[in-house]
Amino acid sequence: MAPAVVVPDGLRRRYLGSRDGRSWLEGLPALAERSMAGFGATSDLSAAGQPWHGHGAMVLPVRLADGTPAVLKFPFPHPEAAAEAAALELWDGQGAVGLLDRDAAGTCLVLERLDPENSLLDVQMADAVRIWGSLVRRLSRPASDAPQWAAVPALAEHAEQLSDELPAEWEALGRPFERWLLEAALQVCQTRGAVGRRSSRDVLVHGDLHYANVLARPGKPGEYAAIDPQAVFGEPEYAVAPMLWNRLQDLDAQAPETALLARLDALCSAAGLDRSAALDWSVLREVANAVDYVRLGRHGDAQRSMWVASTLTGRRHPGVPPVSELPAA
Repeated sequence: MAPAVVVPDGLRRRYLGSRDGRSWLEGLPALAERSMAGFGATSDLSAAGQPWHGHGAMVLPVRLADGTPAVLKFPFPHPEAAAEAAALELWDGQGAVGLLDRDAAGTCLVLERLDPENSLLDVQMADAVRIWGSLVRRLSRPASDAPQWAAVPALAEHAEQLSDELPAEWEALGRPFERWLLEAALQVCQTRGAVGRRSSRDVLVHGDLHYANVLARPGKPGEYAAIDPQAVFGEPEYAVAPMLWNRLQDLDAQAPETALLARLDALCSAAGLDRSAALDWSVLREVANAVDYVRLGRHGDAQRSMWVASTLTGRRHPGVPPVSELPAA
């Protein structure tokens, strides 16, 4: 008899703080059992094992009725996950994890099983950049008449929304960083948001394409696929930022600012991206992240975002510790 599904402790700690989170956690074991029955799958956990999890989902390894290894993914219902199934259908396994099935409500996705122990976190940086660039090229799909596009949010509209929200939140939080950094982000909202609405370069973009979200395909040496897309429709350079704010510990300790800009150059070269657009979007994303972190009381993470954003603008932000003292993303 398969062991009962136990929600991982890390996921419980993350979502116990809100009513919606507690409700989702409480319903996960029953949802997992119903989903396995509905898809004809059996658990592939050992007797003492727990499901895998990322930041916002529980992932249960299973065997389908024909013996195929797969996973059932149960995402926390939040806006960033809403377009996941649509994006995976549009990519159809080309550069991204394959979507094998799903329930009508979107509470469970049946996905190809990748290797969770083999990500770009463990790959030498030059190779990681090369693999990442190849994936960005494959994932950058232009719009079509497919109905799935209706579920993918527009990046330009998001930038316009941030142009209204960031100044108000910055004031409400007590002006937690220098005004010039806020103004740099707002300038991006005005230029990239307006341009992006009419850009012929707009494509389907994986919005969270960092090292841990690129996993190896078992049995296919050297082949990787992206997971957890947080998909948007807009300029492909939006994808660069997560590769900058992660693995900061790999930067040259003697000249981390120069090394970060060199990483930006390497990523753009590998993926065929415009450096100026990539820098702009990365500044905006990290300033928005800093505001979010301050609101949540995560001041170390806010300082990391401030360091990345200010470095990209070519200025030093006062009061931010050296990169070696910042928390890892």
